[in-house]
Amino acid sequence: MARGIYDQRVVRHARYAVAAVFLVHGSVTGSFATRVPWIQDHAGVSAGQLGLALAFPALGASLTMPLAGRISHRFGAKTALRGLLALWTLALTLPSLAPNLGTLCLALFVYGATAGMSDVAMNALGVEIENRLDRSIMSGLHGMWSVGALLGSVGGTLAAHLDTDARVHHLIAAGVLTVLGLVACTWVLDLQPTEDEEAPPRFALPPKSAVLIGAVGFCAVFAEGASLDWSAVYLEDELGTSAGLAAACTTGFTLTMAIARLAGDKVVDRYGAVRTVRLSGVVATLGGLLIVFGGHPAVAMTGFALMGLGIAVVVPLCFAAAGRSGNNPSQAIAGVATITYTSGLIAPSAIGGLAQLTSLVVSFGLVTLLSCGLAVFAKVLRAGDRGGPKVDTPGSAAPEPLH
Repeated sequence: MARGIYDQRVVRHARYAVAAVFLVHGSVTGSFATRVPWIQDHAGVSAGQLGLALAFPALGASLTMPLAGRISHRFGAKTALRGLLALWTLALTLPSLAPNLGTLCLALFVYGATAGMSDVAMNALGVEIENRLDRSIMSGLHGMWSVGALLGSVGGTLAAHLDTDARVHHLIAAGVLTVLGLVACTWVLDLQPTEDEEAPPRFALPPKSAVLIGAVGFCAVFAEGASLDWSAVYLEDELGTSAGLAAACTTGFTLTMAIARLAGDKVVDRYGAVRTVRLSGVVATLGGLLIVFGGHPAVAMTGFALMGLGIAVVVPLCFAAAGRSGNNPSQAIAGVATITYTSGLIAPSAIGGLAQLTSLVVSFGLVTLLSCGLAVFAKVLRAGDRGGPKVDTPGSAAPEPLH
């Protein structure tokens, strides 16, 4: 993509605009997740059939994310993001309309495909803005996604409490979020390809650099998926807590993740991506050890909170490193996103299958081992790592402050 010339005010505005895009994207996910029970009843599917249907968003995303780079090259980054984000917000209406398993699977495939393509487009723009500001912003952007998911969940919980038809709820939510997304896209950077820039392939295997970076993201997302889906079950089944306390554990995990992401950019700017991920791996591993060996609800809850704190910034940093690892940021980001989406798809079932054969304690032993891998393999994020504090050299201008 041609970089163009932008002053710092334009870039700052673009940063806030992309942050709003991340918030809108997360809000769709939160709005959907809270109405899954309604959708299950409306489609008349069993728990097993629902589990099958819920694999289709990740399948749709994984198959179509490589197309995002081609679309951005064809239409320009701003137009591509505007269109893909609108498709994603409007796709929120589809699952609640599905009357049976077949149509639900199809609706969720489209839902996941639009989610994945817009995800790649907004992360590519986030990396570009981060490069222009010469400071970390990706952790904060993903923090805004978490805030959006929380807001969407609150709205969905209220709609469910009022016994609102999910078709009505999602139609209203989709309309509001589509408008907000279109408005936010007005101020993102309008990157255009150069005349001699070759269009990326429609489908291509991720470059080697993206595979290595994606492996680190795989470990983090596996731990995230396992903790989100199984932390409450762990506290109830292994430690005998009440359902309320078990649910509070999951809430604590998500809260620490959101807070760490919103605050993570300052840590990354101070210590660099590699050292930050190494420290994150140590914290997550400590959390995993408390979960596995603690034997007490308070200790396990502390462990899950530390796990959330440790893995929070890893995926944003993986996207940032992918965006700087080659000549085609969108393709590299799509490769990393595909690997991480795959991890999110297999983690819950892998934890359940291993627990069936052994126990949940052993399952979280595997999670702890993968968390340790973050510290061991953090060096693959060295691509474009700013390496911590900067020292001004004579004649160099310090970056203009954001506030």
